[in-house]
Amino acid sequence: MTEFVDADDTTYAYRRLGTGGGPPLVLCMRFRGTIDDWDPALLQPLSSERELIVFDNAGIGYSTGSTPATIDEMAADALAFVDALGLDTIDLLGWSMGGFIAQTVALARAGLVRRLIVAGSGPGRVPDLPAPAERVLQTMAKPNNDDNDMLYLFYPETEQARAAGIASLRRTARQPGAIVSPGAFAQQIAAVTSFGTGVWDRLEELTMPVLVANGAHDVMINAYATYAMSQRLPNAKVILYSDAGHAFLFQHPDGFAREVLAFLDGPG
Repeated sequence: MTEFVDADDTTYAYRRLGTGGGPPLVLCMRFRGTIDDWDPALLQPLSSERELIVFDNAGIGYSTGSTPATIDEMAADALAFVDALGLDTIDLLGWSMGGFIAQTVALARAGLVRRLIVAGSGPGRVPDLPAPAERVLQTMAKPNNDDNDMLYLFYPETEQARAAGIASLRRTARQPGAIVSPGAFAQQIAAVTSFGTGVWDRLEELTMPVLVANGAHDVMINAYATYAMSQRLPNAKVILYSDAGHAFLFQHPDGFAREVLAFLDGPG
């Protein structure tokens, strides 16, 4: 069930799933995604042991307000949402652009984030990071992406990976109203392109346990960013899926859910 909470001039849409001990696990969505784009094949095993909170940030999907043009402002909106729910300790998972937001949130509010998960993302511009191919940028910039576009962006071009991708796309069929408007899309592009070196120079400040994961064949954010983060984070674990890409967490939902749950319950 979709619920709503007000913070300043924005009404945030969110869903709470599952129960369990420990802080709730809050999930930050990718570029151009909404709460309807989380694959239930991942959410179900996670919510069997933890309380999950998925939400649409300002101006996205079912939430009102304006989508800002910087990651810092998006992080401030995420913090406003967390504060509106009265949460003072959370675990936090960010996928893709959501990973940018999650890291920025953790740096902005000391003590809020107990454990951090950065999935299919990076800290911003990493030295020597391979740039995405021109086809990637052209596909991302399309007004609408069809199934073939999504498969190209999120999964390797193998029979097994494409089959997993098609299955995930069918599980996450969009509902009316869960959209990213053209205006919000343009603001997200501005935020991602202006992130620059992002939090690369501040990774050592993320002293909480951090899980960094990606697919080895990610065409949007090269998996080298995942490895590079491990060289700077003081308390990190890195996972790379050799047969997957940007949507590794939907290609291997059960396996990744087990990794996440073990990480959240593991030693500090």
